Amino acid sequence: MQQERAETLALQVLVWLVGHDDLLPVFLGSTGLGEDDLRTRAGETELLTAVLDFLTMNDDWVNDCAAAIAIDPHDVLRARQALPGGEDIHWT
Repeated sequence: MQQERAETLALQVLVWLVGHDDLLPVFLGSTGLGEDDLRTRAGETELLTAVLDFLTMNDDWVNDCAAAIAIDPHDVLRARQALPGGEDIHWT
């Protein structure tokens, strides 16, 4: 997946996340961001990366989001891998 497509997908995930009153405060609390930060920084790669990192912490969140935005759940991880810091790490 190309970075531009990954960022677009991450924006879709962010929109989904903002629509979940139970999950959004958890994301904001874990990142230290406020709702104003989301509005002003929504297009920044760093924020989009944080959104995908957060979502991938829970398989149910990934599956729910993927179903809601009509994507393959594996595309969330593919998008994260396409953004800076998401490269596969090989320890050998």
